[in-house]
Amino acid sequence: MAFACSALTADDVRGKAVIEAGAYDVNGSVRPHVESLGPASYTGTDMRPGPGVDQVADAADLPEGSADVVVSTEMLEHARDWQAAVRGLAGAVAEGGVLVLTTRSAGFPLHGYPDDHHRFPVESMREILDAAGLTVERCEPDPDPASPGVFARARKPQGWSWPEDTAERWAAVHVDPPR
Repeated sequence: MAFACSALTADDVRGKAVIEAGAYDVNGSVRPHVESLGPASYTGTDMRPGPGVDQVADAADLPEGSADVVVSTEMLEHARDWQAAVRGLAGAVAEGGVLVLTTRSAGFPLHGYPDDHHRFPVESMREILDAAGLTVERCEPDPDPASPGVFARARKPQGWSWPEDTAERWAAVHVDPPR
């Protein structure tokens, strides 16, 4: 949560539409911070109803170009199909908008809420976002060695479209199973 809070400024958020994918509040939420920055709207989405969820929706099914800011903290490792989830997250970002994403890397313990499927190396996340045609502004490891993870911020360029080779590049990306 600290990364997501530091990665978003008032200029990113003020007067803009924000979607949080994986908003079910299991252990805290970035929502209070983001709402303090004055978005025009904030919609928390998740695959199931619960605290922090305004709309039940799978990340893969988010509407194309529907948000200036898309935030996803600690959700991607729980998506059975990470490629569909990233396609939905990246697709939902409006041109010029920002995606802020955090997820876990190898060495982080199994934690099913409700399931746990993947661990993403930093280099792989950079490749995933680059292959989606996003401009990677930050992609770094969680500074806490006891909680291996990856933090990323990427921007959708003006005139964006899906690169033709996204699927092939994603197929070559190394993603670990949880252990």
